[in-house]
Amino acid sequence: MAHQLTLDLPGRPARGRSDFFVSPTNALGVAQIDDWRDWPQGKLLLIGPEGAGKTHLAHVWAEQAGAAVIEAQALAGAELPALAATGAIAVDGADRVAGVRALEEALFHLHNLTLAEGGAFLMTARIPAAGWPLILPDLASRIQGTALAQLAPPDDTLLSAVLVKLFADRQLAVPPALIPYLVERMERSFSAAQRIVAMIDHEALATGRKPGVKLAREILDKAPLADR
Repeated sequence: MAHQLTLDLPGRPARGRSDFFVSPTNALGVAQIDDWRDWPQGKLLLIGPEGAGKTHLAHVWAEQAGAAVIEAQALAGAELPALAATGAIAVDGADRVAGVRALEEALFHLHNLTLAEGGAFLMTARIPAAGWPLILPDLASRIQGTALAQLAPPDDTLLSAVLVKLFADRQLAVPPALIPYLVERMERSFSAAQRIVAMIDHEALATGRKPGVKLAREILDKAPLADR
């Protein structure tokens, strides 16, 4: 079958509280987000692997707390006093400031400004602060002194829910049998779930075929994602 010209547009992720599936692997982290008024020193560092839902939870918290959300790499050009004045800030991907002095300085000042005003400060990252190659010792000490919440790699139940959500974000209707088929054969990671859904979406658009087990099998045969 001839391939059609396609526009590989990303799906719009659903980031409401009801869209976040809670399982034993992430329940503690979710509870810590929900209890944000009791964070030690008014701050929390949320860590987890790529695609674990850190950004989603940051937006859930922002809705609860009336917070602003900013990506760490946008900090250098941001109006830090204006951000701090909102009273609650979420910095997404905070570990990405490491090694870039302008970004580290901006995160340091935003952290201090927000907490000095009695605000709440949430950061998300892939790994604990001890593993960030930070330039500024003062920033390192402040982040390493931040309470930690962790999202663990998914169990099968959570991975199934993530796949359902990723397909829904791309407005793809898939047969129920596809989800357990993928869970049984994929590596147990959120990044693998994102890749396989994107591949199925792209191939379905390019060929005009419906996404299902047969299409998934062909894709996995070409680029296996199994690790179990």
